[in-house]
Amino acid sequence: MVSSLSEWFWNERLWFPEGLGWADLEDKDGRVYAKASDLWVVLPIALAFLVIRQIFERLVATPLAAVMGVKEKVRLTVSHNPTLESFYCTTTKNPSQSSIDSLCKQTGCSERQVQRWFRRRRNQDRPSLLKKFKEASWRFTFYLLAFIAGLAALIDKPWLYDFKEMWQGFPILTLLPSQYWYYMIELGFYVSLVFSVASDVKRKDFKEQMVHHMATIFLISFSWCVNYIRAGTLIMLLHDSSDYLLESAKIFIYAGWRNTSNYVFFLFAAVFIFTRLYIFPFYIIYSTYIYPMTMYSPFFGYYFLNFLMMVLQCLHIFWAILILRMAVRFLSSDEKVEDERSDKEETDESGEEEEGVEKKGAVQNGHAAHHNHRKTE
Repeated sequence: MVSSLSEWFWNERLWFPEGLGWADLEDKDGRVYAKASDLWVVLPIALAFLVIRQIFERLVATPLAAVMGVKEKVRLTVSHNPTLESFYCTTTKNPSQSSIDSLCKQTGCSERQVQRWFRRRRNQDRPSLLKKFKEASWRFTFYLLAFIAGLAALIDKPWLYDFKEMWQGFPILTLLPSQYWYYMIELGFYVSLVFSVASDVKRKDFKEQMVHHMATIFLISFSWCVNYIRAGTLIMLLHDSSDYLLESAKIFIYAGWRNTSNYVFFLFAAVFIFTRLYIFPFYIIYSTYIYPMTMYSPFFGYYFLNFLMMVLQCLHIFWAILILRMAVRFLSSDEKVEDERSDKEETDESGEEEEGVEKKGAVQNGHAAHHNHRKTE
């Protein structure tokens, strides 16, 4: 059954125009073509990224954080309470009012004491500012280098300037070494993100980010297997052009450089909207939808590719709405701009300091209120 399904899936009638097929992509006369088996090299590349990331965070990101003045808050620890700890670990981190009442009876604590215990316990589990800074620094470095490398690989290619060239000679398009490494490194990076998800900061949109990573891996792999490589390199370059700006805005947020982070965020928003809502739909999608039909009769691969492109464009519109909402909120209230897409921690709190402690004046939480890195809702 598996063999029959594989044979049906790889049927050349699905993925190629009439009269062309897999035989046309066999290496010959010194011409090399993309093959599905090439994707196995992604696994060692992903593992190499995990090692490089650990070295980078220790030798580069940590000293950089110190230079930029990244400061941690002093977090209050909770007193040992087996009943509350058991409820926190096995039931929920955010108990309802009825659960709080029940816990008060079991522990003999007041309602305020139970609420304070859970608030402090959640704060203990929140990822440190340094950890978030190091993650953002790593992603910023990769996206920036990937954008530069992609631009260098495509700067002399005719399809960067004339999108019709993406389809000239399709699917018999020779694979260039620069295209090979651009694809493998991009794909390896996203696979490494999936591997590191257990140790990374867990955010409120964790599920959405996992779907995004898996979809990205699928799209890159699919375009490689059916030789949509020219279109794929353009799409990757387009996405890398704004991602490093978002990560740099986060870096400045964590360092407390509010004005700088806001300026970079607005630059990111402008580049994102220009590339994802103008270049992508009116040039990239137009070229994948219109130009192939001037050369070939419609085939399944053509429809499937454009379906995926439209799904991607819907995601672009969704993210753009969130970005614009953040920008409008900032302009209207002078709040600190923060990434609403992927930087809201799962355990994020209201940001109020521990009750009772402030009243007594015994403990100050390390920083004034304007240094609080709480995500705005």
